[in-house]
Amino acid sequence: MDLGVRWKLHGDGKSPAPGAVVRPDERLTWPRTVGLGAQHVVAMFGASFVAPVLMGLDPNLAIMMSGVATVIFLLATRGRVPSYLGCSLSFVGVAAVIRADGGSSATVTGAILVVGVVLFLVGLAVQRFGARIIHAAMPPIVTGAVVMLIGFNLAPVTATTYWPQDQWTALLVMLFTGLAVVCLRGFWSRIAIFLGLVFGYLISWIFDLTLGKIHSADASGKVTDHWRLDLSGVSKADWIGLPTFHGPTFQWSAILVALPVVIALVAENAGHVKAVGEMTGESLDDKLGTAISADGVASVLSTAVGGPPNTTYSENIGVMAATRVYSTAAYWAAACFALLFGVCPKFGAVVAAIPGGVLGGITVILYGMIGLLGAQIWLHGKVDLRNPLNLVPAAAGIIIGVGNVTMKFTDTFSLSGIALGTLVVITGYHALRAFAPAHLKTQQPLLDEGTSSYDKPAGGTSDGSGKP
Repeated sequence: MDLGVRWKLHGDGKSPAPGAVVRPDERLTWPRTVGLGAQHVVAMFGASFVAPVLMGLDPNLAIMMSGVATVIFLLATRGRVPSYLGCSLSFVGVAAVIRADGGSSATVTGAILVVGVVLFLVGLAVQRFGARIIHAAMPPIVTGAVVMLIGFNLAPVTATTYWPQDQWTALLVMLFTGLAVVCLRGFWSRIAIFLGLVFGYLISWIFDLTLGKIHSADASGKVTDHWRLDLSGVSKADWIGLPTFHGPTFQWSAILVALPVVIALVAENAGHVKAVGEMTGESLDDKLGTAISADGVASVLSTAVGGPPNTTYSENIGVMAATRVYSTAAYWAAACFALLFGVCPKFGAVVAAIPGGVLGGITVILYGMIGLLGAQIWLHGKVDLRNPLNLVPAAAGIIIGVGNVTMKFTDTFSLSGIALGTLVVITGYHALRAFAPAHLKTQQPLLDEGTSSYDKPAGGTSDGSGKP
């Protein structure tokens, strides 16, 4: 069985010719391949360790399981889809909501494990029936609205938890990160969040030296005098050791909050597979279902031991686009690096010491960017918000999600925020479409531009109508 772990040497293995592409089944010399793998680790590093910190999970375990997830993905796709699977930021809001309702880390990972199972089943369905089932259930108006409300639902976390811990540091980090995202080019712009964290560490350290302790809320919410940057845990941590594992617990209320993120994960995977296919010049349409299922399996395995969920990383697509090296051997090297980071508790202690004010400045931009990805889906899908069939369900669902509106059904069961908003968008759109007049029910675009060629019939159009 071909598992995609054999690579032929590209040319002399040293310097690809100008304009040449190193294909997924090729590699450069091993030292160069390992170097490219290290570059992929740096590219995914920022988001992949920020996400578990924001979710209250062990960053060491997150990095380790991202390596395991990448290996699973590469084996499942037989080495045809070069990709790194890092910690998904789509679940940050879910974790915040579950914890606000009294849920533990086990409750968070249990809810996300169920999402991984659903994602795996969606992948199987796509393999069996094709991508049309995704487009029919989740047209761009639905997908965009759900992604938007997931991101904007996070605003109170920044406003009430992180920013008040050190507002001036938060402001400076926000400004620096924004400048980094906009002004830097190429690879550096893709690690702007990571650079913002490094800047925040430095500023917090300088402020502690020059201004002394700050009187504000600490990480627990208690107003007290405390250092902005407390590295006492770093010196106590071992260099080598296993991360903290824990099993999941399952609560229906938490599961219902987490389930809407399936929509975002499907969109991410579909866009990633299409983008990689276009860059490599090889149609990967037949691997869409496999990629989605592999992501689901990887997330189930990670959350089963207490880690965060995983998803394909656009940061690493940027690295491939810049280097034109699509060798999956580099991703195997990156996965090995991630496994090594995972068994270094001192690394985890450094991550855990990130000051709250730094996270405040980062999350102002990060959470907003997550929400505005929904608007990007609308733009790609050419969604017409003048059409009330699109406007009404999206408007209602977003306000419910952002405002954290609650519907109480019994003393022990209620829906609110992300879960209720998603339900309103999906059911509202399809219900209204069933009763809408014919002139409002125009042909809907596909999930996003990245999936427009899936299931395109011979001689037909991408909308599946078969009309020339």
